[in-house]
Amino acid sequence: MELPLLRDFVIIFGLAIIVLLVCHRLRIPTIVGFILTGVLGGPHGLGLVRAVGEVDTFAKIGIILLLFTIGMEFSPRRILAMRKSFLVGGFLQVGFTVLGGFIAAQLFGRPVPESIFLGFLLSLSSTAIILKLMSDRGEAKSRHGRIILAILIFQDIAVVLMMLLVPFLAGKGEISLEQVLWVVGEGALIIVAAFVFALKVVPPVLDLVARTRSRELFLLAVLTICFSVTWLSSLAGLSISLGAFLSGMILSESEYRHQALGNILPFQDIFTSFFFISIGLLLELDFFFFNIFTIVGLCLGVLVLKTLVAGASTLVLGMPLRTAILVGFSLSQVGEFSFVLVNAGIESQISEPYLYQLFIAVSLLSMLLTPLLVTIAPHFANFVSKFPLSERLVTGKVQYVKEERGLTDHVIIAGFGVSGKNLAKSCQISGIKYCVLETNPDIVRDERKRGEPIYFGDSGHISVLEHVNIKYAKVFAVLVNDPTEEKRIIEAARHANPKVFIVTRTHTWGDRETMYQLGADDVVVDEFVTSAETVNRILLKYNISYSEVDKCIDELSGGDYQKRALHRETFRFSDLDIDLPQISVEAWKVEQGCYLSEKTMHDTGLRRKYGVNVLVINREEDKITEIDHDTVIKEGDILVVFGKKDNLASAIHL
Repeated sequence: MELPLLRDFVIIFGLAIIVLLVCHRLRIPTIVGFILTGVLGGPHGLGLVRAVGEVDTFAKIGIILLLFTIGMEFSPRRILAMRKSFLVGGFLQVGFTVLGGFIAAQLFGRPVPESIFLGFLLSLSSTAIILKLMSDRGEAKSRHGRIILAILIFQDIAVVLMMLLVPFLAGKGEISLEQVLWVVGEGALIIVAAFVFALKVVPPVLDLVARTRSRELFLLAVLTICFSVTWLSSLAGLSISLGAFLSGMILSESEYRHQALGNILPFQDIFTSFFFISIGLLLELDFFFFNIFTIVGLCLGVLVLKTLVAGASTLVLGMPLRTAILVGFSLSQVGEFSFVLVNAGIESQISEPYLYQLFIAVSLLSMLLTPLLVTIAPHFANFVSKFPLSERLVTGKVQYVKEERGLTDHVIIAGFGVSGKNLAKSCQISGIKYCVLETNPDIVRDERKRGEPIYFGDSGHISVLEHVNIKYAKVFAVLVNDPTEEKRIIEAARHANPKVFIVTRTHTWGDRETMYQLGADDVVVDEFVTSAETVNRILLKYNISYSEVDKCIDELSGGDYQKRALHRETFRFSDLDIDLPQISVEAWKVEQGCYLSEKTMHDTGLRRKYGVNVLVINREEDKITEIDHDTVIKEGDILVVFGKKDNLASAIHL
């Protein structure tokens, strides 16, 4: 029995693969590829796709998941920090774009209601396209990214009032103050309920679900939160974009945010692709080519109008000219919710069908050009900056506080068992920055109370690793107890950062090569380390030299273990092939209030009184190797010292 929907899915995905491969070769963004897929396979193209309604449903799910993930990146505190951009920037952009659209329509002799309606349509930008592009380019948290998001949220709220005004513009109804207040009240109630839900209901529910350690149950819980808040928002007359964004904000302050993102992102990518394909399905190719010059001309006019208005609104906020250009180019297209307004306008017969199809064609072309415009914007900003402009225009009036990148050159520890705790303690003692990922919610909660930088999340999800700055990490230690999970985590970490040094462990010698092939740089074999330590202690008891012990252990491993242990960068006396059993090398950290702090080497008397020699001083990112009597020891320094064990034991109490 044939399933028509399944047939259409096969056609959509197959055609998308071909189109995206061509786009990749031509360096065309994937968003454009998906839109072209819809154009080619749609009812007005090759006519291959028939289930247009089903595709539109999946497209809406894609928008919901996209805005949900974006909402998780913006906590209520960050939204409050953007209130000026939201209120002032959003109002100016929407208001003056409506005014510009109205004036343009009046110049063409269109009726006043239709002119106002056209202004409504033009004032909205594509939330899905812009946020997807910003996410892909890593600009969501940039200065212009925050302003764009604030204006888009304002647009999503404004569209509710626009929908109320459509019947009034068509002369088929009246709008009262009570209706406006009712809608505003409903919206405010939903927002308040969402935050109460976030504080009182979500944490205990997610705690309960996380304790089960079931990925499927956790995913269902997250999706239920997402869709329930979105559904309640739609009941109140708010847009699904705003509802999805609110549901994401509910989880933004949760300790489970990283894991939720990791679970949702694969689904978001699939469903969002349906949204871009559904846009292409709307375009009538015959109409487009028959009116191509009119469409291109109007599209250019729309792009210029919206760029100027959004850019000017950004300048009013006191932002630099470069930021204004980036915001203007990004918000220059017509948005997907304009199509919702168009459908309401068709039902109310505000305008004639020809103008609606013309608007759809212009809107789709503006969307199609958006990735190109976003790419061009920084180059255009650089070009404009070469002109002699006032310093105030170039730098802006508002001082921008750039968000910190977060951890860099740090150690990421996956798993917080005995090995993970020992490594974390060692990093803490040595002053090395680190963070921990753990999937046991009880451990996460208890350790966070103790001040550990620990997060709930599956280390096998790239999105989880990105939130602990895997791209800037120096070492990634995989210390989970499940061999299958270890392999999955190593693959994800290596994909997320090809340069990070990955250390893992395995219980048996036979699994070692598999770990290396998956991307591990060093593998500690538990059974070999245990046997080697046993051999080491017994032979030293018989006064066998360190060098002979190392040779013996090397023979036991077939000469391979030492060769693969490339991490051995520390100096050992066994490397000199001499036997100095009474000599030791240690690392001392100069703590606050330490006797050695702010003293010269001569004043410390380390060598003169205790027979202790300082080889290297590690000071933050520097290694001081040229040490003389006048070298000053500072608080926080790590001293690499050597001497007789008894002397070191006496001196360490300083």
